[in-house]
Amino acid sequence: MTTDVQEPHGFDFPCEYPVKVMGPNTATFAEEVVEVIKAHAPEVSSNSVHTKTSSSGKYQSVTVLVMALSKDHLLSIYTDVRNIEGVAWTL
Repeated sequence: MTTDVQEPHGFDFPCEYPVKVMGPNTATFAEEVVEVIKAHAPEVSSNSVHTKTSSSGKYQSVTVLVMALSKDHLLSIYTDVRNIEGVAWTL
């Protein structure tokens, strides 16, 4: 017996993609994340950025909506974002 199950094909690039980063709740963390991402996606504006502080107040999550051009483009963004001091995780 055969079944015609198709594997998911992933993203259709280009597409909008939310880059999420968690790190310390400092005055400059979100700005640093946005600056690093803008080096790869200069179209990012303040309307594309959302921040949220953890309930303990120790951490801040930063979500930046980018126009992802390819898988390699996203990998480059994440590689540079992970090099920011204090980054706890990315999604």
